[in-house]
Amino acid sequence: MGLKVPRLRPRLYRKTIPFLRTKKQMAKRRGNPNWGKPEPIGPVVPTVTSFEQIVKEFKLTPDQYIRSTRLREWARRNKNSKYIPEALLEAWGFEIESTL
Repeated sequence: MGLKVPRLRPRLYRKTIPFLRTKKQMAKRRGNPNWGKPEPIGPVVPTVTSFEQIVKEFKLTPDQYIRSTRLREWARRNKNSKYIPEALLEAWGFEIESTL
């Protein structure tokens, strides 16, 4: 007859390895749990365009826009990179370089 090797009982095994004491290990959840959910709609924050900033800086009213030489010069330099109302650009005869 061969030698009998004692087998470890489960309760003894749990005592020897501490991390097995918990009943069930939860798998780590990966990824963003809010993926696919719509973003909450918050308050709309108005933005001030650079054109509006310049008009405020030059202290112009809408009826003074076309006659202002400072605004016209600023618009000429920035017509391709900043927002300028199309009606003003047409009134001054500026051509816009389209990137589309």
